[in-house]
Amino acid sequence: MSAKWLLFLRSFLFAILMHFATFSTPIHKAPTLNGSSGDRLVLLAIKSMIKGDPQGLLTSWNQSSIDFCQWQGVTCSPRHQRVTHLNLTYGGLTGTLSPSVGNLSFLRSIRLSYNSFSGEIPPEIGHLFRLRQLRLISNSFTGNIPATITNCSNLQVLRLGLNNLVGKIPNEIGRLFRLQKLFLYNNFFTGNIPATITNCSNLQDLNLGLNNLVGNSFPRNLLSILPTLHTLSLCSNNIGGKLPSLTNNSALIFLDLSYNYFVGPLHNLVCSNGVNTIELVDLGYNQLLGVIPECWEKWTSLKVLYLNDNNLSGEIPRTLGSVPLLQLLNMRGNMISGSLPSSLMNLSYLKILQLEKNNLAGNIPPWIGIKLTMLIILNLRSNNFYGNTPNQLCYLSHVQVVDLAHNNLSGNIPRCFNNFSVLSGKETNLEGQFSFYFDNGIFIFYDLLVMKGREDNYGSILGLVTLLDLSSNNLSGQIPSELTTLHKLKSLNLSRNQLTGEIPNKIGDMKSLESLDLSVNYLSGELPMSLSGLNFLSSFNVSYNNLTGRIPTGTQIQSFNESGFIGNQLCGAPLTNDCVHVDKPDTTSDQKEDGGSHKVDWGLIISIVLGFIIGFWGIVVSLMLNRSWRITYFRLLRKLIKV
Repeated sequence: MSAKWLLFLRSFLFAILMHFATFSTPIHKAPTLNGSSGDRLVLLAIKSMIKGDPQGLLTSWNQSSIDFCQWQGVTCSPRHQRVTHLNLTYGGLTGTLSPSVGNLSFLRSIRLSYNSFSGEIPPEIGHLFRLRQLRLISNSFTGNIPATITNCSNLQVLRLGLNNLVGKIPNEIGRLFRLQKLFLYNNFFTGNIPATITNCSNLQDLNLGLNNLVGNSFPRNLLSILPTLHTLSLCSNNIGGKLPSLTNNSALIFLDLSYNYFVGPLHNLVCSNGVNTIELVDLGYNQLLGVIPECWEKWTSLKVLYLNDNNLSGEIPRTLGSVPLLQLLNMRGNMISGSLPSSLMNLSYLKILQLEKNNLAGNIPPWIGIKLTMLIILNLRSNNFYGNTPNQLCYLSHVQVVDLAHNNLSGNIPRCFNNFSVLSGKETNLEGQFSFYFDNGIFIFYDLLVMKGREDNYGSILGLVTLLDLSSNNLSGQIPSELTTLHKLKSLNLSRNQLTGEIPNKIGDMKSLESLDLSVNYLSGELPMSLSGLNFLSSFNVSYNNLTGRIPTGTQIQSFNESGFIGNQLCGAPLTNDCVHVDKPDTTSDQKEDGGSHKVDWGLIISIVLGFIIGFWGIVVSLMLNRSWRITYFRLLRKLIKV
């Protein structure tokens, strides 16, 4: 056989091999060398598409360095010296992902999360048959999910969340039989959840939240067909229909269906048989209705329950007190009525009790302070509670938020509120208490709270909020001076009550205050000068009281709108009416003109008195001792009388 023929045959075989290695013509010309030398060229091609490297991760990736397996972020197999892992997370890298990555045929994981890659995900990734993990979370990738990814039959982890991906989730996703984790959250996906997803029989974690997915029913049998599923999040989409039920073999731990359009009663889910493993359920912000069923004794593992902002009615079920590990109970924004069932006192691990905006009534039970000693947030705002504020609430030493506003409470403000250890600074608040840790991440507790006159949703900074709001009740008496020891309190609202007396002089000791509202009461006296020391104050209102005198000058007070001071007899900035200064008459000049005649001369007075005493007793003693003088004196006196 001639040398020419051998050369042709070798070239032909090489072309065939490269065809099977790539399967398609890449958009950008990929290196054609095979083996470890080819991997080196592919890595350099990937670097060439990266335009920004602020941390210098790719400094070692250069032509002069032959041993590419030592390059930062690159891991090679010890036997073949082929690239098996590419890890450039948290690098701040910008640019696009080169299609040449599809030629790293031994690659098992790609980790490029938390960078700023843009452009489309190259379809050439579908050539990586050994790929098990593709992690591209928190970048700026655009376009559709390339259907070729489903050719990666060994893929176990697909994390594409926090990008700008669009289009529909491909039906071919069901071909990834080994897939265990699918995270597509926080993109712009549309359409229905593909029914083929139930073919991913090993799926453990599914997060499709924060997209534009639609559907009038829950994916059929999703929870019953996938007994391995541990976490399911479909939050913040446009999915409707009735809630699913769970089967006995369910292993579900985390279920988040919030911010959707689910309708109907809770019974189908709450009274299922497979709920004993669930630790977190978020059904908030849907259109659920009806009475909350009495099936909660089955939820033995439940720690976090959100039922807020639906149309639920009836009373709080007694069996909720049978959920021994419950840490958060949020039922705000419904139409729940009745009183608080005494069974809730069994929730000894409860940290957040949020029952705002319902129709609850009755006295605030004292057992809240006695039994629920772990409470950090107590929110009973906008209900119909009446009676006195129980002193037993003072046992809540860990509490950071107490909101009892907009009820019908009466009596005095408890003086023992200074027992709140966190608010007084005696105890440090732990931000980690507002997080729920599970196998695949952290769920940050969130809550709607009213501060500075507006309602905001607090999530990651919830642990920093300290608030005491007793406004819009019928509270009377004076503001307890003990409140001024709450040095870590940021928001104090006692407005719209019937409080009397003066504002405590030491209110300036509350150095952390950012918001103070004492408006619409019967407070009197002057504003304490110590107010001028509240340097963090950004919201202030004492309007419509009986306050008098000058507004204290300080770095913050004069910057507030005058509406926060009206309805009193105050003067000075920021009000337009200046304080009238009444001067005392100056008599100094008059005294100078008349020689100081108006000045008291104590020397003269003393001389006159002494002269009188000496003269008087001198005459009396002489008359007493000398008889001839005495006879002569009385004769003269008799003659004067006759005259």
